[in-house]
This record gives sequence, structure tokens and C-alpha cells, in this order.
Amino acid sequence: MNANNKKLIKTVLQCDSLESSQFSALLKLCVVREIKKGKPVRTEDCAERLLILLAGVSRQTLSGHQVQLTGPVLCNPLVGSGSSAGFGHFLAETDATLLDIDRNQLLNWCTGSPETAAIGTVLLQLEKQRLEFQNRGSSTELVRREKDLLGERDVPQSALFGVQTLRAQENFEITGIKLMHFPKLVSALAMVKKAAAKANNKLGLLDDIKTQAIGQACDEIIDGRWHEHFVVDVIQGGAGTSTNMNANEVIANRGLEILGYSRGDYQNLHPNNHVNLSQSTNDAYPTAIRLGILLSHQEYVTALSELCYELKQKAVEFSGVVKMGRTQLQDAVPITLGQEFDAWYSTVKEDIEEAKDVVEYFREINLGATAIGTGINTDPEYSSLAIEELCRISGKEMVRARNLIEATSDMGAFVTFSSVLKRNAVKLSKMCNDLRLLSSGPRAGFQEINLPPMQPGSSIMPGKVNPVIPEMVNQVAFQVIGNDIAVTMAAEAGQLQLNVMEPVIAFNVLQSLRLQIRAVKTLASKCIKGITANEEHCLNTVNNSIGIITALNPYIGYENATRIAQQAIQQNSSVRDLVLADGLLSPVELDDILSVENMTAPRRVRKSAVNNNAV
Repeated sequence: MNANNKKLIKTVLQCDSLESSQFSALLKLCVVREIKKGKPVRTEDCAERLLILLAGVSRQTLSGHQVQLTGPVLCNPLVGSGSSAGFGHFLAETDATLLDIDRNQLLNWCTGSPETAAIGTVLLQLEKQRLEFQNRGSSTELVRREKDLLGERDVPQSALFGVQTLRAQENFEITGIKLMHFPKLVSALAMVKKAAAKANNKLGLLDDIKTQAIGQACDEIIDGRWHEHFVVDVIQGGAGTSTNMNANEVIANRGLEILGYSRGDYQNLHPNNHVNLSQSTNDAYPTAIRLGILLSHQEYVTALSELCYELKQKAVEFSGVVKMGRTQLQDAVPITLGQEFDAWYSTVKEDIEEAKDVVEYFREINLGATAIGTGINTDPEYSSLAIEELCRISGKEMVRARNLIEATSDMGAFVTFSSVLKRNAVKLSKMCNDLRLLSSGPRAGFQEINLPPMQPGSSIMPGKVNPVIPEMVNQVAFQVIGNDIAVTMAAEAGQLQLNVMEPVIAFNVLQSLRLQIRAVKTLASKCIKGITANEEHCLNTVNNSIGIITALNPYIGYENATRIAQQAIQQNSSVRDLVLADGLLSPVELDDILSVENMTAPRRVRKSAVNNNAV
């Protein structure tokens, strides 16, 4: 199975919460079938198999009527009868990707853990969508005829989107990740459209009836309805025009239904003339992306705050656990495990403040700029009115960019925000590297801490448990770092008055944000919270370390300290024993100097206590 199909399965079944071993087990159950446009699909053994249309459009003939299915959707029932007779005739109307899974094995796999059970919920959603398609197919026409600049096309009657979205679906089967997979972005698009409609209404450009229909349709989308009709791939040509038209068409068709008209009856409510009034993709789309980030941002801050809380709890819990600090993986000087966790707390706390600051860049929007920032085809008051409405609808404070031409082409805010996500990812990855080292063992490694066991670690080595949560965070960090490079290159690649690479910028920033939120939450709840310390082992490593000689240096002098250190290494002796044997310090003095408090914090040294050889 190639990487694109794995990514498509992971996206459609929402597998981000699965451990790598769980996802691998799922893939072993899966067979991916690529179906060319116009080709039938074999339906034998459907009683035992579950078929999921991952991507593409298909036509299914059932009991005398036809149903148009748009992926992702189940093609046959999740439970109950799935016989080939009940499945009917299945024909691919576009190139399609079909997932074929043994039904019973999949359902048994779903019962294995809370994470795998969540996939069952996704399957139920896909089943619900199948039933919706089937119910519509049995009571309505299969297709409706729509036209655009390039001609006429048949659009599934079950679809709220229209002909331009249909063309975009066919043109951009790229990632398999659709707009619907970023619900905050879909809601933000609806908020922008509602704000524009209300501003146009205030200016007398849009009547009350159309404004109310658009507003109600947008409210439904904001509430989470109709997201399955936002089907355009997140990476697309046209600088986001396909995304904008997907929103315009869904809102127009739902508005038509609210007004009592049929879908596609655009003379009564038009995607361009009414829903897109006073707008261009070049101001509506970037405004929605910025708003989508603002709507997601608090979840990110909350996740980081939860991680900070757990780190601080461990800093307090382990404040008395003395251990060896290390530089270049060599013994350095003592530190407490609490101090180590407190340092991680501080570095994450810094990122919370940084994240709060950088998100302010997204409050400046270019709504009203239209095509290139000059505001062509808008009323002079439109921009201010639309932004005022958008603030009220979204609950977010947003302001008009000082220079709309600059704001229409510049992607600096995304570059800066992506770099902050990368900075946080790098820090978290470094922390997880440390956690993996400190928990290595259980006998032949550092074994200073114990990570909570999450799953068996090997198919061949009994008893092995791996640091799977830190490993996952490492991998998320690698993805976020790669996304940041893509954002940087795309921001640089824009020409003149518009950056046409904005879709890939939006995709990578939104993906990084989503990955970071999930990874941070998982790290806090499934790793940091359950860490325990091997206190006695940590203390023994300090007492047996050469590194404590540094604490004695001011009292016995550099030359003596160097000699003692060499002897300890050569003779495999204790530094404490050698110092006492040489009579350099008394037992009482040694105990005082080598106490946890005095080795892990600054201490004023009395001159009378300093050896004459000290340098």
C-alpha cells in the first residue's frame, strides 16, 4: 500500500489518535482498490466485506433507483445484510479509491481499546451519510443540470455544492484531505459570508429575504451542519477560488431550500451575484483562514497550559530527588529531578506567551480588498461594515489592514505563526528525547524515571514496553518542521499583487496547529501525568559519580580535585572515600558540602573553609 493511500485512510477514518502499532494492525485488514472512471465495482462477498468509498464519486443502483455517493462514505451497511444482491450495481463516475475490509475483523479490532473504539464512531458517521445519500436518492432526481463558464454539467441532486465545486473535485484529487476535515475553517468561511451579506443589506445592495436566507444557511454551517458538502481538496490551484466557490454554492443551495426553491435554482439566490456580493476569493478566503486560526488558537493555548500544569506538578513532586546532571551525555554536576521538570515547565510557558503574541497578526484582515486590494466593486463603507459584522458573529476582535494591497499579497503572519509552531515542536521534541533517555532501561539504561506503560512494545521480545508517547511527539515535530518549510517557500513564491500558493500555506499551518494540539494533549495526559521516579537509583548514581568532585573544588582546590577524580576513575573508587582517606575534609564537612541543597543551588562559601590550594 503506497503512502498516499495510507494517508487517505488515516484522514478518512480519523486515525491521528492511534498509536503506530494500532494503525499498522488496521492497515493489515485493509485492501485499497483504485477504480477508473466508468468502471463497475466487483461486489462479491459483500456479506463478509465492508466497502468504503475513500475518494471520488460513484453511482449505485438499488431497488430500481439510483444513488449518487461522494466519498468518504460507506457503500454497504456497517452491520446487518451486506449481500451482493443488497449491494446492487456500483459504477465509478470519477476515478475512485475504494477501501475493502473484512467486516468482522474490523469490528473486532474496534473493540481493542478506547482509541480503536473511536474509529467505530467514525464508521457510524459514514454509515449515517450512506443512509442520507440513499434516502435522497430514492425520493429525488439523481442529478440536476448546472452551467458555468466552461459549459453545462450534471451535479448530484443530493449535493449542496454546485458545478464549480464539482469541477474542482475532479481537478484536485491530490491529498484526499478535504475542507470538511478542518471544521473551524468551514465555520469561518460561513462567518465571512454572513458578515458580507449583512453589510450588503445595510448598504441596500441585498434585500432582507436573501440576507435572511444566507444568514440562516451560514448559521447552520457554523453549528456544524452541512460540512460534508465542503468537498474540495485543501491543496488546489486558483489561489483558493475553489474553496470560496464551494462555500458560495453550499450557502446558495441551502438558502434556496430555506426559501422554498430547488437546489440549483440560482435565479432566486445566486452563488456569485448574492452570496459572493462585494467579495473576491482574494479577500474572503484569506480572511476565513485567519479567522479559522483565531477560532482554533485557544485550544492550542489550553493544551500547552495543561502540559505546563502537569510539568509543574512533577517539578514539585520530584523536588527532593537528587540525580546527576549531564552535559555531552557525560556526568556533570548534581541537579534535582524537580529542577529538570521545572526547566521544561519554563520553556513551555515561554511558548504560551509567544503563541498569544503572534496570533495578534491574524486579527488584521483584508476583507473589502476584493481582487488586489483596491476595493473594486465595493461601497466605500462596505469594508468597515463587514468587519464590524464579522467581529460580532465570530466573537473575535479583528481590524482592517492598514494597507489592503499589502495585506492581499503578504503572507508574513503565516510565516511567523508557523515558525512559532515549529519552535514549540522543536522544544517538545527535545524534551521527549530527554524523557526517552531518562526512562531507558529498565536495567541497561539510565532508568531514572518510569514512563506510564501504554502498550506492549514488541511482537518478539516479551515484557518490552516502549516510550510510544514521546516517540509520537517526536514524529509530530518532524511533520511540523517540514510544514514550516513548505509555508516559508510558498510565502516566498507569491508574485505581484497575490500569493496564489495560499492554499498550501493554509493547509500546512492548520495541519501543524491541529497536530500540535493533539500531540500536546496526549503528552500531558498519557505520559507526563503518570511519570514516577526511581529515587534510590538516582541518589546512588550521584554518590558513585565523579561529577560531585566539582562541588568539592572550592574546598580542596583544583589540583587535589583533579587528582582525586583521576584516582576514582582508575581505581573505581568513591570520591567521598578518597577525600576522607587523604584527610582533605572531615565527614561532617563532606556531608554539608554534598547535601542536596548545597549541590543544586548557589551557596556562599566562607573564606575560612576554602583550602589554600583552591584556585
